[in-house]
Amino acid sequence: MGKISPVSAKYIVHARIRIEGVVDKPDVIGSVFGQTEGLLGSDLELRELQRSGRIGRIEVDIETKSGKTEGLITVPTSTDKTETVLIAAALETIDRIGPCNAQVGVEKIEDVRISKRNVVVERAKELLNNLTNTVLPDSRGIKEQVSEGVKIMDIVSYGRDRLPAGPTIDESDEIIVVEGRADVLTLLKCDI
Repeated sequence: MGKISPVSAKYIVHARIRIEGVVDKPDVIGSVFGQTEGLLGSDLELRELQRSGRIGRIEVDIETKSGKTEGLITVPTSTDKTETVLIAAALETIDRIGPCNAQVGVEKIEDVRISKRNVVVERAKELLNNLTNTVLPDSRGIKEQVSEGVKIMDIVSYGRDRLPAGPTIDESDEIIVVEGRADVLTLLKCDI
């Protein structure tokens, strides 16, 4: 029999079971298959759905106390919504398990994709935070980078010896004489 990978399951049916007596897990699973057989037609036959991988392994977790058995039935499915709710409703028709009266009630049908979507959203937030804090500079850093680039581009050649100088050398009242081009760049970076 096929088993659906938790990765491919779309929905998980969670049903609570109450039994007026002591039974084992195989009794519960046998009743699930036996009492739903032919109920929904050949397209939704649990054995065939399991064989084709559209429903996964039916898990049963039961506990016996004071001569009564209670527990959970879990059915992972990759069927669509309508087929999933039909399967869930079919579980509720189970009224006997072994020689004992039983009652099954679906507690919830979990959409696994919502859980995956929440994981994706949380991871995306972490990645964005990492990108914002470590990779992208803040706006002030970007402005400084652009300003430095403009200042470096604004070095002009001055005089007949074509000496490197700041862009406002002709309008300035004072000038600072330095050794070379690297010193001119350093002064421009410092807004001098």
